[in-house]
Amino acid sequence: MIRRYLIPTLVGLALALALAIIRLADPYPVQVARATTFDFFQQLSPRPPADAPVRVVDIDDASLTAIGQWPWPRDLLATMTNRLGELGAAVVGFDMLFAEPDRLSPARLAGQLAKPADGGTTLPDYDQTFAAALSATPSLLGFAISPGSAALPGAPKVGFAISGTDPTGSLARMRGAVLPLPSLQAAAQGLGGLSLDTADSATVVRRVPLLWSAGTQLYPSLAIEALRLALGVKTIVVFGDTAGQGYVDSLRVGDLTIPTTADGDLTLYYSKPDASLFISAKDLLGPQYRDLEPRVKGQIVLVGTSASGLLDLHTTTLGDNVPGVSIHAEVLRQILAGAYLTRTDWVSGLEIASFLVIGILVVLLILRVGPVGALLIGTALLSAMIATSWFLFRRYGLLLDPSFPVFGTFVLYSAMVFFRFAITDADRRQIRRAFGHYVAPSLLAQIERSGDRLKLGGEVRELTVMFADVRGFTSISEKLQPEELLQLLNTLFGALGAEVTTHSGTIDKFIGDALMAFWNAPVDVSEHGRQACLAALGMRQRLTGLNASDAFGLKARGGPVAELSIGIGISTGEALVGNMGLETRFDYSCIGDTVNVASRVEGACKTIGYDIVVVEETRAAAPDLAYLEAGSLLLKGKSARAPIHILVGDRMVAGSAAFLALGAAHAAAIEALRADQAIAEALGRCRELCEEIDPRLGGFYDLLAQRAADFRVTA
Repeated sequence: MIRRYLIPTLVGLALALALAIIRLADPYPVQVARATTFDFFQQLSPRPPADAPVRVVDIDDASLTAIGQWPWPRDLLATMTNRLGELGAAVVGFDMLFAEPDRLSPARLAGQLAKPADGGTTLPDYDQTFAAALSATPSLLGFAISPGSAALPGAPKVGFAISGTDPTGSLARMRGAVLPLPSLQAAAQGLGGLSLDTADSATVVRRVPLLWSAGTQLYPSLAIEALRLALGVKTIVVFGDTAGQGYVDSLRVGDLTIPTTADGDLTLYYSKPDASLFISAKDLLGPQYRDLEPRVKGQIVLVGTSASGLLDLHTTTLGDNVPGVSIHAEVLRQILAGAYLTRTDWVSGLEIASFLVIGILVVLLILRVGPVGALLIGTALLSAMIATSWFLFRRYGLLLDPSFPVFGTFVLYSAMVFFRFAITDADRRQIRRAFGHYVAPSLLAQIERSGDRLKLGGEVRELTVMFADVRGFTSISEKLQPEELLQLLNTLFGALGAEVTTHSGTIDKFIGDALMAFWNAPVDVSEHGRQACLAALGMRQRLTGLNASDAFGLKARGGPVAELSIGIGISTGEALVGNMGLETRFDYSCIGDTVNVASRVEGACKTIGYDIVVVEETRAAAPDLAYLEAGSLLLKGKSARAPIHILVGDRMVAGSAAFLALGAAHAAAIEALRADQAIAEALGRCRELCEEIDPRLGGFYDLLAQRAADFRVTA
């Protein structure tokens, strides 16, 4: 019992706990699975499109074809800036670096000409031209994170106010940066970070830092700085957590509150690609640029590139490859739409708790109702969790991860099914070792299916018990060599045992020259009393055939005994049956009065003079067979005598005219015997009739007159 339930339960609980610890540690594969799940949610339900005031001037392949290869002279960028200002752009931000002087500037190409005496001119400096355009337009530039650079931005162009715990230590850290030219940086009204992550990796962009930390100084991202300029505010409020853990809770820019992750990132909620977001740079530089005014006026305009050769493409959670500038635009559109994805601290604990509840339940169900039931219920619970995760995502933007509970429960289920299979397989091997030679294959299959009933200590069941013993075995064994005796017993018990198993019986043991068997354990056997009686009749027939063919070699040896004979006693009643030894070593047997009665009834075959004797309960269990009353026995430990019967034949014999006549004559003889009348004539009639049915009955009637007491006292 302990092995079947307690040990597997403890193993399952330990495995569930180990998986929960793995989830708590949150290794990289778990993070990837969680992120992939949330990506799938976004693919099923992208952020609804919203008409946010954000546009992207795209230096696309068509613009490079029309205007020339990149980089363009910065006087062209100045023209773009001026025109955007002329068209009414609220902010113009550049998602590109201007870390070096313009190599196409005439001043850089030729150097400054010496001023002639009559007053010459100086070649134009495109960087100065671009700086003048930036100064005349609400504009911002960006810097890129570069661990290999020692440079850091100067003082930010925005003020920061911190509310609550200072979260500076949790923000994305900037140890070095690539900065715009000082003249350009000074001319722009804003400065923000261009990098989309701290490692500048090419993986899927799921989160974007909104703030950067350079020790004690904070800097905004390009999108946040553009939003600030568009709203006309001078200070960004950073809200730290109220628990004193030093995490970021949210940002406030003007009237907009932006929830963030603990390290100040925004979890991106992408919308499907929108062609209306983009304006081709060639159109802005073309002669009809004023036609763009309806699309530019009052908009936050970001300038970037999608040209394939400029290597600024990134993958979104929707699976699209987009330019980096469009991701900055997505940040702005998401903020302006107020559509956020959040994952609060308690969500992770809920995921672990959900896994433990479902996992432990699956462990218990596998052991109690089996793998199929556990699979159905576990699948239903996990489906409910997935549905809940989906509902929270769609309705509230809350990210509840079902991937680890699903994966962890699958691992737990697989391990427990394997463990249960291993135990079941071991049990089956043990059962086959214990019963394989003692029951029929069909009955063995039933025993394997109900192996849990073979528990130490047993159970009380109604059984039919049989004892079969060889008559005169001592004298036979004295005349045989040990090898010959062993061969004789193997032949005999092989035949007798086959009849037991054929009739769904269980061979308990071989005791010297005796066989013990029982029916209706360890699995139910319908009409077990009848099956035992039919097995006894079959054993009689098999023994007759073996004797006729001299299978035991007794006739050939010419000894005092030419044939073997057996006595069979059968009793039906309650007995204690079960594994009487160690749980690791089956000794499946039965004990109780029913067993003792069967043994004593078998012994009575000698005094009765017939080979098969059954008790009243067995006769009542199979009343259509051919029986003759044989009086009663006084059993040791019993105050009342037990009625017994001899089993003559099957139902065909019982219905034959000869047996019906014998039954009538037998009843008359018994009546005379009980009345203490002369029975010689009645016995003579019985002897005449029994010759046609079974000559062995002659010995029974020879002893009947001597057993008058067995018939007069029946209770």
